[in-house]
Amino acid sequence: QVQLVESGGGLVQAGGSLRLSCAASGSSFSIDYMGWYRQAPGNERELVARITSGGTTTYADSVKGRFTISRDNAKNTVYLQMNSLKPEDTAVYYCNVVAWHKVLFTSHAYWGQGTQVTVSS
Repeated sequence: QVQLVESGGGLVQAGGSLRLSCAASGSSFSIDYMGWYRQAPGNERELVARITSGGTTTYADSVKGRFTISRDNAKNTVYLQMNSLKPEDTAVYYCNVVAWHKVLFTSHAYWGQGTQVTVSS
């Protein structure tokens, strides 16, 4: 139905920047929301940022002013620009998509494979 492919993770020094990408593919679907979650060792998975098809955005308080979420509807791709990175941003970042199946008339959440972001001090 929907497949997600993430890219852009890596190792960066504190104060540096990274951009994550997540491309959605499939058939007979319409995307309602696209977002990013992260999970650090020993912690629960938490919402980082989310964007609707219309462009409405939501950010975690810890990343406001540093991270920017955006999407390219033509490419079915969501991006997360991460600036002024801190060691506490170190985590596995997961792409999340909520999509409506146009044939089955059902809504489902889909997850990417996760990409590691490591910020050194």
